[in-house]
Amino acid sequence: MVLRYFLILLSTAPGFAGEYAILSSGLRIHADRHEVDSGIVRLYTSKDGFSELPAAAVVGFEAEDYVAPPPAPVAASPAPIAAATPATQIPVDPKALVHDAAVKYGLPPKFVESVAKVESAMRPDAVSPKGALGVMQLMPATARALDADPTDTAQNIEAGTKLLRELLIKYNNDAVKALAAYNAGEGAVDKYQGVPPYAETLTYVDKVLRNFQKPDGQKGEKPLPAPVTSTNP
Repeated sequence: MVLRYFLILLSTAPGFAGEYAILSSGLRIHADRHEVDSGIVRLYTSKDGFSELPAAAVVGFEAEDYVAPPPAPVAASPAPIAAATPATQIPVDPKALVHDAAVKYGLPPKFVESVAKVESAMRPDAVSPKGALGVMQLMPATARALDADPTDTAQNIEAGTKLLRELLIKYNNDAVKALAAYNAGEGAVDKYQGVPPYAETLTYVDKVLRNFQKPDGQKGEKPLPAPVTSTNP
């Protein structure tokens, strides 16, 4: 089922924990709350409105423990003004940002990392000949649609990970179609009802899946669950 988003304003009372929807594929999707109606599960978030999933795709829900904010600090006497010292910049770690974004959106960190490696070799300064930017190689228009600054590494990675999650939901957790859509666009995948017959896209999907299935710390590779081929007649 095609994922549908409605831009509505939701008010949430502070102090309530969210939850994770557990999909039949093993993926976990964060939401503030959910409703079930006539075979459809609606996942509500305060930022995006709600998304709909077939009830058969959801096997359960897992509560997210709420952590209360720390108490406000007690006002203290003003400290003597000291000479200003230059702030120390913490180097950006794309791999750590990828891991955090994957966990936030309920995706396997190694899967998102595999996409980032094939897209840009994890380079925040990467720019493609077509103008795609950053670690997740977002086109400026795509980044705007996701309300992200593609030149900001953290926003770039989070937006790309969010897009992967949306594509996986749209294509019923079919990683091959989701990756093809990430590379060639949803229109091309819908037109060919699968991976479009583009050499670049076929190679891209194959590389991401092989990298994802490669055992950690080993050089060998596991075979793909199914060959990545075009559905072009």
